[in-house]
Amino acid sequence: MDENYREYRTGQGVPKTGEYLCQSGERVKFNDNEDFPVCPVSGEETTWKHDDQ
Repeated sequence: MDENYREYRTGQGVPKTGEYLCQSGERVKFNDNEDFPVCPVSGEETTWKHDDQ
């Protein structure tokens, strides 16, 4: 499976440094030693996808 299309949930570790999109469409940059946070828009748990643009 291509990691760029995998979804990650709030609380999971960031697999590689880069920009990720939450379900609300907010783009955030994370480093590979961080954990995915809650959605910056809703404050709820969300899923994140790597933004490969």
